[in-house]
Amino acid sequence: MFAGVKAIYNEFPQRFWVVAAVSFIDRVGGTMLFPFFALYITQQFGVGMTQAGVVLGVFAISGMIGGMIGGALTDRWGRRRLIIAGLIFSALSTLTLGLVRELSLLYPLAFVIGLLSDLAGPAHQAMVADILPEEKRQEGFGVLRVVGNLAWIIGPTLTGFIVTHSFFALFVIDAIISCIVALLFYLFIPETKPAPKEDETPESMLATFRGYGRVLGDLAYMGFVLALMLLSVVYIQMYNSLSVFLRDQHGISPQGYGFLLTSSAITVILFQFWTSRRIKVWPPFLLMAAGGLFYMLGFGMYGFVGTYALFVAAIVVVTLGEMIIMPTSAALAASFAPDEMRGRYMAIFGFTFALPAAIGPAAAGIILDNYDPNWLWYLGALLCALAALGFYLLHLRLGARKQFKQMQEAG
Repeated sequence: MFAGVKAIYNEFPQRFWVVAAVSFIDRVGGTMLFPFFALYITQQFGVGMTQAGVVLGVFAISGMIGGMIGGALTDRWGRRRLIIAGLIFSALSTLTLGLVRELSLLYPLAFVIGLLSDLAGPAHQAMVADILPEEKRQEGFGVLRVVGNLAWIIGPTLTGFIVTHSFFALFVIDAIISCIVALLFYLFIPETKPAPKEDETPESMLATFRGYGRVLGDLAYMGFVLALMLLSVVYIQMYNSLSVFLRDQHGISPQGYGFLLTSSAITVILFQFWTSRRIKVWPPFLLMAAGGLFYMLGFGMYGFVGTYALFVAAIVVVTLGEMIIMPTSAALAASFAPDEMRGRYMAIFGFTFALPAAIGPAAAGIILDNYDPNWLWYLGALLCALAALGFYLLHLRLGARKQFKQMQEAG
């Protein structure tokens, strides 16, 4: 077993493992707070999921703007400094959130915090793509999934017990962790932005932002982004609406919800790398379609089952799809992007999560507060089916392109 772990370690650059280790520390803080934020809003301010969804939507909308700015700055200034700045903003904003006691103050604060904290999102993705060669990206993003899910075992499990005593402690812990990670990035991780070509004229700042027109004009890429958004608007429910649904409809405590997330994390840790190795020989867009079908089945189950054991089974099915979709989608986005525009392509890729996060919780809140809550999962299953069809059509249209064939042949 040790020899196998050592062989995996040697397959990737040492710098990649440094980034993975630092990211693990960061994710521990994030997993302690993010999944329980909807519960915090509904409990702290005495509101329903509709109002909580609006707050989460404000975060996501401002985050999209921040991501757009960050993507352009990533291509112009580099990755490292933006990541450090984003971590510092995150620490300050997290503490501020924990001190707010009036819902009316939460809306403008959510906009400012989302704008500043998401500046570094594209830089993270671009840095990993910089470090890894094209043929290793899908597996590399899979490794990061394993590392991130190790944090899910620690974060939500601890949070389930901490929130029974103090929600504010979560904000303090997350802020401290962000500061530690910023220091580690400063000390140990160098800049990874590719050096400009000898005959390349540096872009002006205006030209850098105008480059988004080229990204949006890449219709093949935008088709990929749209299909992934359909999946993400359902997937995002796992981290906000699901906790409220299980509490209100089935009496599941925060500790029980935390264990569901831990079950997902354990599944990823045990099977992600094995899965990544086995699936890399398959066409990437077909993999995305298969992952969408897993989402359809897993999320759809929540509308039909009523026992805790089946809730765990549903989360495992969703996780099987997640293990396919997450690393494959990130590798696909990197393959679409020219080297000099990687930050901006990854910023638009960030929309596949940010836009669903903006509309998903509020839309779910309307259903949960006004209609049969099970319809949230029926409609979610339908969206996943449509996304799977979209990825199949993209396979027919784009599957023969060189960069996507290389992803497959690398296996």
